[in-house]
Amino acid sequence: MSARLIARAAGPGVTVQDAGRRGSLRFGVTPAGPMDARAFAAANLAAGAAMGAAAIEVSLGGLELTAEGETIGLAIAGGEFDIRLDGAPLPSACALALEPGARLSIRAGRSGAWCYVAIAGRIDLPPTLGSLATHTRSSMGGLEGRGLRAGDSLPIADLAAPPRALLTLEAPWLAASEEPIRAVLGPQADYFTPEAIGEFLSTRWRVGQRSDRMAYRLEGARLAHAKGHDIVSDGVALGAIQVPGDGAPLVLMADRQPTGGYPKIANVIGADIGRVAQRRPGEAFSFAAVSIEEAVAARRALSEAVDAGVRLRLMGGEISTELLLSANLIGGVADANLPLEKE
Repeated sequence: MSARLIARAAGPGVTVQDAGRRGSLRFGVTPAGPMDARAFAAANLAAGAAMGAAAIEVSLGGLELTAEGETIGLAIAGGEFDIRLDGAPLPSACALALEPGARLSIRAGRSGAWCYVAIAGRIDLPPTLGSLATHTRSSMGGLEGRGLRAGDSLPIADLAAPPRALLTLEAPWLAASEEPIRAVLGPQADYFTPEAIGEFLSTRWRVGQRSDRMAYRLEGARLAHAKGHDIVSDGVALGAIQVPGDGAPLVLMADRQPTGGYPKIANVIGADIGRVAQRRPGEAFSFAAVSIEEAVAARRALSEAVDAGVRLRLMGGEISTELLLSANLIGGVADANLPLEKE
């Protein structure tokens, strides 16, 4: 019997995501991909998978998995979710062997909105435009273009040896921080009054209940436009902050539309978009303006941290990813470059 992962239960927002659908944005195709590329990278590194390999993205609705056919090596990283194996609690970031019949449950825990289940193997589904990234609004990618639900079965190919014991995963770049979210002002900052820009930077914003993979709607102030709230539609990037006519900012996330006709007051920098993604509805944060040079330096620092790899601890001791790979505890290739926002 071939190896499979079976969803015994799945809440809303659980999907298959790889690094994203690249090269088709100019045709109006949304890249999709992980909400938090940092956590996605950490899970794939710990599983010994390729950095852009497809994983399961889990939202606050939770997921319960079992293995069928063979033992499957898994790694989990992201928010501080409640992880249990046959009812026994596990670290919120870990690598483990899921044996046939055992039940792995992932539920919302103390903090964070997303986590990733990476596989020591390959999710064997047909790609759409070269990617397994799920975009549910267009029914594209993943499993039939939709979220996972109870009873779904994911075939796993190229299975590598699972870890021989539970390993705790440490990725320094995932450490929680209450520092402001950094953003570069513009490209349409001139569409807002100076008072609105000051209010944008001084307000303590809350993530609204009407937030999803497409956009996080922010609550806390109404920003005044200086030149109206419509522009000639142009391309939008991950993290773009649009302000529609009601003055409530929208942070565009992984499932954003390719173009938009609302002015953009700022853009969250690439190094911080994962921090935004991990905020739950009702949680608050503030923005700080930085230069393009500072944004590039922050992105480079994050990429270098990912290049340094994750730490896996066993029985109070530390073992490196390289040691695990050389010992054939976890197999695969780790190309530690974060997915970049490029066409």
